[in-house]
Amino acid sequence: MTGKFFLYCAITFLVIWAMDSININGIFKKNRILQARVLYFLLGISMIYLVTNFIWDLFLSIKIV
Repeated sequence: MTGKFFLYCAITFLVIWAMDSININGIFKKNRILQARVLYFLLGISMIYLVTNFIWDLFLSIKIV
């Protein structure tokens, strides 16, 4: 389980770095700051989960002999 934990940590920094490039001011309506932050947070959590599990399953499916 420690391998997946370190993978989560690495992917978390990667997703935060990638999501920093999005200009969220142009996407959301004006005066909807809280809703924009909640959506941004949920998108980040979802991306971390999906990318980590994709990479983890990819490594498990490769059988190295």
